[in-house]
Amino acid sequence: MLKIALVGCGKAGENHAREISMLPDAVLVSVTDVEPLMAEQFAARFGVPRYYAESSQMISRERPDVVHIATPPQSHVPLAMAALDAGCHVVIEKPLALNHTAAEALVRQALRQQRKLTIAHSYHFDPICRLMRAMLDDGIIGEPVHVESFMGYALDGNFGLPVFTDVGHWVHGLPGKLAHNVIDHLLNKVTEFLPDDRPHIMAHAWQRDLRGGDAFAMPDELRIMLKGARVSAYATFSAHSRPVSHYLTVFGTRNTLHLDFVAGTLTRRSTPSLPGSLGRLSCGFDQAWKHAQSAGSNVVRFVRGDYDQMSGLRYLFASFYQCIRECTTPPIPYADILRVSAIVDEVFAQCPTQQRQTA
Repeated sequence: MLKIALVGCGKAGENHAREISMLPDAVLVSVTDVEPLMAEQFAARFGVPRYYAESSQMISRERPDVVHIATPPQSHVPLAMAALDAGCHVVIEKPLALNHTAAEALVRQALRQQRKLTIAHSYHFDPICRLMRAMLDDGIIGEPVHVESFMGYALDGNFGLPVFTDVGHWVHGLPGKLAHNVIDHLLNKVTEFLPDDRPHIMAHAWQRDLRGGDAFAMPDELRIMLKGARVSAYATFSAHSRPVSHYLTVFGTRNTLHLDFVAGTLTRRSTPSLPGSLGRLSCGFDQAWKHAQSAGSNVVRFVRGDYDQMSGLRYLFASFYQCIRECTTPPIPYADILRVSAIVDEVFAQCPTQQRQTA
């Protein structure tokens, strides 16, 4: 049984605690937060036996096997370094660090200390992503040629609204501000298909929502184009398109796959087998049938209690704990993690956020 400790008792920390509690081979033994009252209330809600106000004290007393870090990104590096130095394996919320140099330092430290490190890319192991990889291995789409990753955002949602009402919110301290906090969700899906160390990148960001004046200058629309040796990609963040969508489309030489993370569905688009107008007419029925099949699979998952937005995060934790017990490589390769951080640096170098940008 692995002993798990959690640093950070906010919303992300709740997601971690909930998924940890559903795994049979791990137990959350302690939590910590700079606000002791939050840590106390969190521990009471999740049945955690002990809570602390300082992570260093928690680690020295509890000696956990794994430390989960779910704090604002500005604190990720020092907290992770301390945990690795103490002999703990580490799970870190996205983004891993504020820049690529710091991300590289964390990976080097994990290797030096012979500890495992991973990042909480919650959608990376979503059931439809795992199904997609199985289909890729079977050659169903042929060779990937282009990928489109899209993520919408609700500025008036539970997270967006506090950002726009508090100029001191930690999001405003990120190099890319709001987009920086979510860009990993866009790019980790893309880099899986672009193994290039230095893809060509073109990025543009601007701000449509001008509320709050210059104090809240913060791009809320972001477009990125990437070109590798064999695969190209588009990545889009939009805070204004409705309904709020989240999807990935993989275009191949044989078929195209469309993953809808809101509905939890995966559908395949194929060349019509019938000629002329009959083929065109059949396309709608074919897509309707494939959506019905995917929805039917979700009914089965719902009955089994596995139809929730965080099931991919749970799978990641389980895989990470397994790699610790079996001394194997982490579920997300370090090279993939670092490719994301390198692209993020280039994107925000091209899209500075110090000054208001308008369309």
